[in-house]
This record gives sequence, C-alpha cells and structure tokens, in this order.
Amino acid sequence: MEPPVVLFLCIHNAGRSLAARVLLDHYAQGRIDVHSAGSEPGHELNPSVVALLVERGLDPSKEFPKPLTDELAREADVIVTMGCGDTCPVYPGKRYVDWELDDPAGQPIDAVRPIIEEIDRRVRDLLGEILGAAAT
Repeated sequence: MEPPVVLFLCIHNAGRSLAARVLLDHYAQGRIDVHSAGSEPGHELNPSVVALLVERGLDPSKEFPKPLTDELAREADVIVTMGCGDTCPVYPGKRYVDWELDDPAGQPIDAVRPIIEEIDRRVRDLLGEILGAAAT
C-alpha cells in the first residue's frame, strides 16, 4: 500500500511550508510522502527558519523553494495551505487544511521561533490524524 501524500503550500516555499515539510518528514519516518511547494516560489530559504530547523537537529540543506505543479497537487491526499489565500489553486476532491500562521519572512529568529513551534504542534497533530494517535 502506498503511503499517504501530504503537500504543504505557501506563497514562497521558503519558510512555513519548508518547515512543515521537514518536520513532518522527520516525524513520519517514511510513513508519509511529504512535499512542499509555493504558488510563487522565492529564490532562497528563510535563514531564520533554516537555523531553527538545524537547532532541532534537522537537515534542511537539500531543500529549496519549489513551484507548485498540477502533478504534485493531484498526487496529494492532503493539501495544507499556509497564508497563500487566492494564490493557491483549488484541486477538486482533495482534502484541504488551512493553517493561519504568521509569515516568518524578514523576521528575526526570536520572532520566528514561536511560528516554528506552532508548525511543529500542528504537524504532530496532522501526523496523528493521518496515521492514528499511536503514530505520535
């Protein structure tokens, strides 16, 4: 059986969706196929987000802002949007979850830390929903 596919979407795919992808991939340990993309991908990752992921012992070095493609969206079982509003297209038949989160762009690390904490909490909740409470 194929693992469920989760797609995290934000505008630039440089901060929130990147952090969610890295965190869920870490916690799921291969039990979920995790992707992230942006409706208007940025040019570089948010340095505060990267630093906080590294601080947690995670390796975001292979990450980069990726564009949303139809193929990626159609493969997803769950699409989590984060602040992209009307710039994220809607794909019929998909389960959508919208996470209202502050944008870490241009913020100092101390302002980004609570955003990452909240993403971490929501990622763990999502993992529990998808795989069952024992998964977390």
